[in-house]
Amino acid sequence: MLCSHRLLLAGYIVTFLMGVPANIVAFCTFCCKVRRRAAPIDILLLNLTVSDLIFLAFLPVKMKEAADGMAWLLPYALCPFSGFLFYVTIYNSTLLLTAVSVERYLGVAYPLRYAVCRRPRYAVVASVLFWVVTSLNLSIVYIMPYAQWSRGKDNDSASASPPPTCYLNFTKAELDIVLPFRLELFLVLFCVPFLICCFCYVNFILILSRLPNIGRRRRLRAIGLALGTLVVFATCFVPYNASHVVGFARRESEDWRNVALLSSTFNACLDPVIFYFSSAAVRSMLNHCIRNVAAKMHILRCGGGAAETDR
Repeated sequence: MLCSHRLLLAGYIVTFLMGVPANIVAFCTFCCKVRRRAAPIDILLLNLTVSDLIFLAFLPVKMKEAADGMAWLLPYALCPFSGFLFYVTIYNSTLLLTAVSVERYLGVAYPLRYAVCRRPRYAVVASVLFWVVTSLNLSIVYIMPYAQWSRGKDNDSASASPPPTCYLNFTKAELDIVLPFRLELFLVLFCVPFLICCFCYVNFILILSRLPNIGRRRRLRAIGLALGTLVVFATCFVPYNASHVVGFARRESEDWRNVALLSSTFNACLDPVIFYFSSAAVRSMLNHCIRNVAAKMHILRCGGGAAETDR
């Protein structure tokens, strides 16, 4: 168990250090693009960036929990709130990545018809709908910790102390509620989006491979991006969602769920890679930042060398 806590802490730290600067660059880029000329995919990617940034903002809470051996030593009111936003942003990312796959598929499958119907407001409506759907589905993550605390108060009125863990240990009655809920998450918020992504990207690749008027380099880059996005989707979200099915079948909350959650955590620092290859604006912004940093380092080195010469 100690090794799993250390693994969680290390994974959270790596994700935080890599994800925060990359997502801030992406956020600034998409904000500028949306302000100048909003395209549906820019709005979807901006919402995906916001989702990742909210996730990363609450990741230090999970770091503290892992550092304390999964005991909850923070104010208990932070437990349901941080857990709710933590899981909402994970599942919101699956829906937004699915919407991006649909947008790309429609763009190559029905280019003329989709160009006529393509409106940024549809992406805005879809993004709002995704936030509402995930928030409603994950509401139990907010409610259950308070229910556990209330149960402790009922059993021992003299002791009003909150539970020692956050959304980890459940009674049989609580599992009867939590396990079907997790299976519903697996079916509705993972299986359906994943199947849609597979359909869109497989057909996207087949259509691109048959188009004669696209250069080989551009075609291979688009196909590589589609395959990479699909691999990231599967790698990040399959392990944790598989724990829902295993837990439902065995009628228990699996101990390895938190380790499986690490793969979903890494999605916050893998999404910027998708942004980099799917958006020329992000590539331009990142290259600009790198050039500025390199120029400043060069000035510092030259200044240091000049100082040594003066001595």
